[in-house]
Amino acid sequence: MTTAADYTEKIPNNVSLHEDRRLQRALESWQPNFLTWWQTMGPTLPTQDVYLRTAVNVGREGWAQFGHVPMPEYRWGIFLAERDPGRRVGFGEHKGEPVWAKVPGEYRSELQRLIVIQGDTEPASVEQQRNLGATAPSLYDLRNLFQVNVEEGRHLWAMVYLLHAYFGREGREEAEELLHRNSGSEDSPRILGAFNEETPDWLSFYMFTYFTDRDGKYQLGTLKESAFDPLSRTCEFMLKEEAHHMMVGTTGIDRVVQRTVEVMREHDTDDVAGLGAIPLTVIQKYLNFHYSVSLDLFGGETSTNVANYYTAGLKGRWLEDRRKDDHQLTSDSIMVDSLSEDGQIGQTEVLALVGLNTDLRREYISDCEGGVKRWNRILDEAGLKQRLKLPHIAFNRKVGAFAGIEASPDGEQLPAQEWQRRSRDWLPTDVDKTYVRSLMQPVHERGKIAAWIAPPRNGINGQPFDYDYVHLI
Repeated sequence: MTTAADYTEKIPNNVSLHEDRRLQRALESWQPNFLTWWQTMGPTLPTQDVYLRTAVNVGREGWAQFGHVPMPEYRWGIFLAERDPGRRVGFGEHKGEPVWAKVPGEYRSELQRLIVIQGDTEPASVEQQRNLGATAPSLYDLRNLFQVNVEEGRHLWAMVYLLHAYFGREGREEAEELLHRNSGSEDSPRILGAFNEETPDWLSFYMFTYFTDRDGKYQLGTLKESAFDPLSRTCEFMLKEEAHHMMVGTTGIDRVVQRTVEVMREHDTDDVAGLGAIPLTVIQKYLNFHYSVSLDLFGGETSTNVANYYTAGLKGRWLEDRRKDDHQLTSDSIMVDSLSEDGQIGQTEVLALVGLNTDLRREYISDCEGGVKRWNRILDEAGLKQRLKLPHIAFNRKVGAFAGIEASPDGEQLPAQEWQRRSRDWLPTDVDKTYVRSLMQPVHERGKIAAWIAPPRNGINGQPFDYDYVHLI
């Protein structure tokens, strides 16, 4: 295998696809279906071309090139990180053995399921965001949206390659199903709940790319540890692209908060709703919603399935090689969030293997706190006393130990009626959503930006903010 992609091929790749004619033909027959999906379920705003980065190499330096590309002609390809010939399994009962180049028969169905779930999230977010281009606050933001979209499409290709290359007829059938399910569809929705929620406005988009794409980072991080080497190398390269998506969310919320602060100070008021900015209270409600929905993506606090994945070597922990334990966990324990017998929020001790979902969720929560600190620094530097915060882990949960109760953002348990009455203070109401949507007037003029968001400090790839990032039709 070479690290550079072969762009003379119909499907750009660095996996020597031309050496396996059967696999090449299968993927080339899937390609038109993918392009049809992109045309019918992808971005709706007509564009002439977009300033996009395209992966050309998996090495550390110069792995992507930038240029104006018509989106239907974007070269979606297949990239695996460089193979480490000495790599060995880092955890579980196979720890120390050479990693697997092929799928072991005893783990076939479990690996296929993991790949399908990951693959299902990639086109889902494209579908959720398909109408956002029509209300972009600037050409810079429009370009970032489209970059996220084409890379989510490439991540779909990454999983489809694995299904075609290693899982035979069943894998090919699953690859077809990835295009037949659609976000929000009543008949065939996406597998995970968060990927059937709508993304109707740009505040939702920034929250999604901050919180939900960050969940993707941690899920990919566990799969990067996999003993199945092609999956590991695929996820390692996907993580490189995923960083941009989270940057879009982090800096997007930075800029929303910054503009709100400017309007608050200019008019000496907290009530900026009539002044064309998004109130901090509404930003907090959107944060509460997207954070709590993303917490559900990690599953229950305990899971025997995940314990089995770990023991088998299929899915590790975040940064497994930095953990100071035996990487087998057969005698270790962990405290996990739980409800006591009398229904009180607390913790209970379980086997570490069973509590791996909790371990990963805590890594995620710690990471999410970094963004909140950034946004609060903007408030602090402006001399404002208000602060944003992550709600309690039991707030608005639909999966896991807290799915059966209602809790406030501070963790106070509430009767159902009181939750119904007070939840409008904590989650976006129809009035909030209507107001935010009312601000979503497109600004497609070069160098201009909507009044509800501040411009970025830096452009893309060294270009200025007023660069011609997108040519519209």
